[in-house]
Amino acid sequence: MKLEYISKSEYCRRYMRYLGAAKTARRSYFESLKLLESKGFKEISSFKTLKPGDKVYRGYGDRTIMAAVIGKKKISESGIKIVGGHTDAPRLDLKPRPLYEKGGYVYFDCHIYGGIKKYQWLTLPLALYGTIVRKDGSKVDVAIGDGSDDPVFMISDILPHLGKDQEKKKVNEFFPAEDLDVVCWTSGEKPLEALKAYLKKKYKVSEEDLLSAELEIVPAGMPRYVGLDESLIAGYGHDDRVCSFAALTALLDAAQKTPEVTASMLMCDKEEVGSMGATGMQSSFFENTVAEFIERQEKNPRDIMVRRALEKSSMLSADVTAIADPHFPDVDSTGNSARFHKGPCASKYTGGASKGGASDCSPEFVAKIRKIMDDGGVVWQMAELGKMEKGGGGTISQYMARFGMDVLDMGTGLWNMHAPWELASAFDCHETYKAYSAYLRS
Repeated sequence: MKLEYISKSEYCRRYMRYLGAAKTARRSYFESLKLLESKGFKEISSFKTLKPGDKVYRGYGDRTIMAAVIGKKKISESGIKIVGGHTDAPRLDLKPRPLYEKGGYVYFDCHIYGGIKKYQWLTLPLALYGTIVRKDGSKVDVAIGDGSDDPVFMISDILPHLGKDQEKKKVNEFFPAEDLDVVCWTSGEKPLEALKAYLKKKYKVSEEDLLSAELEIVPAGMPRYVGLDESLIAGYGHDDRVCSFAALTALLDAAQKTPEVTASMLMCDKEEVGSMGATGMQSSFFENTVAEFIERQEKNPRDIMVRRALEKSSMLSADVTAIADPHFPDVDSTGNSARFHKGPCASKYTGGASKGGASDCSPEFVAKIRKIMDDGGVVWQMAELGKMEKGGGGTISQYMARFGMDVLDMGTGLWNMHAPWELASAFDCHETYKAYSAYLRS
């Protein structure tokens, strides 16, 4: 049976709206919840039992979420089909005590999150997003920089006329990480006191409340098409919301008909810093969620059922890869580099030199995915992440493959990966969604 998909223009419209609204892992979480609940998905605590066709989700920490359409076959017997990516992205975090005055101006003291090139964050319009939690547990959500009347923030740099000494330094040395601080207030005789008064009046928070805050500096501005042919999309956080949103949309496709095997989508946090923490893929969230599913399907659930289900499961690890850039041919693996407008890229292995940190997918599972893609009419490509000994990178696949399941990395290729503004092909975005949809519905 021929599969039907959302059109490219409609899909890209939805994705660009999502990308502009979901600039942090928390905001991605809540945007995803809206979409899931609008299509009839319910939180797992509302189910005493799970039956075929049920649409269920479980979240944790307002950052990590797994949603599923329960299949005709029990999870303990057939496992789960998973498409999983992450929603965190490189950024600047405000430090616990972020306010300081220097030279009569007030700055946010920032800490780098994830792998960035420091110079790319200089002199750009920046936005501030996050949550401040008072001692009584009440929360204040902050979103400044993307509204039509909002101010933005910025990190200053020295002018070229006086930057001769700076130019002599290596690119990773000419701007110290500790100087990646954002100017936030410059007026008045006592600017720091004026800023504190503003925060008290505007948000009803004190400086001490910032101790229990999660505030993030991200690029200001909405996604835009690039080029006269409008074939590329510029946006912050393509890595990895381009894959996570595709997985979410694919699950909504799968929910239209009860699948044979339970189909699921997983969005996690902390991938850019090693998948650590309670909301990262090295936590127990995933297997705990599978255990919650099985408990609601079995009369006498046992731990061994969870282990067996995980081993029978399979996954597309939904993360981005690099597109070959003609300006940097020295890092391309000839004949094995991804290109724009050729669809999502499957990578049998990721990792660094000598495949360090890779799960290295089996050829049997690669063959299955090839058939699913071709049967589903998906345009796709296979490549690796550049030449050996030039660098490398990993995904969450290694943390899922440890359960014994089949895992293949497959995601959208990018230019400018980890930069404030990344570039993706609109065609590849749409084909990535189609690939995940075909996999979950196969």
